[in-house]
Amino acid sequence: MAQITAALVKELREKSGAGMMDCKKALAENDGNLEAAVDWLRAKGLASAGKKQSRIAAEGLVAAKAEGTKGTVAEVNSETDFVARNEQFQTFVADVAAVAFETGDDVDAIGAAAYPGAGKTVGEVLTDNIATIGENMNIRRAATVEVESGMVASYIHGATADGMGKIAVLVGLQSDAGADVLAPLGKQLAMHIAATNPASLSEEDLDPEIVEREKQVQMDKARESGKPEAIIEKMIVGRMRKYLEEVVLLHQTFVIDGETKVSKVIENAAKEAGTSIELTSFVRMEVGDGLEKKEDDFAAEVAAAAGV
Repeated sequence: MAQITAALVKELREKSGAGMMDCKKALAENDGNLEAAVDWLRAKGLASAGKKQSRIAAEGLVAAKAEGTKGTVAEVNSETDFVARNEQFQTFVADVAAVAFETGDDVDAIGAAAYPGAGKTVGEVLTDNIATIGENMNIRRAATVEVESGMVASYIHGATADGMGKIAVLVGLQSDAGADVLAPLGKQLAMHIAATNPASLSEEDLDPEIVEREKQVQMDKARESGKPEAIIEKMIVGRMRKYLEEVVLLHQTFVIDGETKVSKVIENAAKEAGTSIELTSFVRMEVGDGLEKKEDDFAAEVAAAAGV
């Protein structure tokens, strides 16, 4: 059997536009013959699907699966919000979250895992969906929250279907308290996180580079006032305290009542429950966060979906 080199896989990818794993399989199936591999990909509908993979996919859905002490969120992107409302796409997103719950956060591992009831991998089903739905799609990321005891609560903001929407939040509550206490508390905390998008759980978790950058910005602003350095230093202390109250979850004001600190909300719940409750970690995942998005109006979106 011919040796399937990285250079050969790269050449086939450039020639066909298909994904790397599909190209490796095509070459293996055709004893390294490049032209035969191209024909094999075309016959499977993979070459045409692969060509769609250069298009921007920044819409889509995030889905959450939480059971007991563990929860997972996953993001699957599409080109348009129109396709994100497609039932086939929604089923795929839910299944990806379920696979990630069992497999872990690594996207390559998720893609290589068996797709439920399909006799194919998740990556192969993704390729099939690209070909049949007609848009580029990709599994962008996944994240897991787990506690030793207690509960991982989830919340979906802007739900499109059960367990999926535009923003998904997981909250890990370490405690011996019952679900009757942790479930409503976890949901309210997750709703707060969806609204405020905190940068970190605690001050210790905040990236020092972010803190230093913010401090420098505030220093530059303060110096423009022309005040003495001693006064500026006092100004910076106050401004940085306010900044931390805005970006650190435990320091934030709870959006549910508009007056209590999040740390105090948890403390009060623990007192009422008669046992400790610790917010150990959280994940907030928003569709397309940090991705370049193409600007389409609704008419263009419909026309694209209709193939006009």
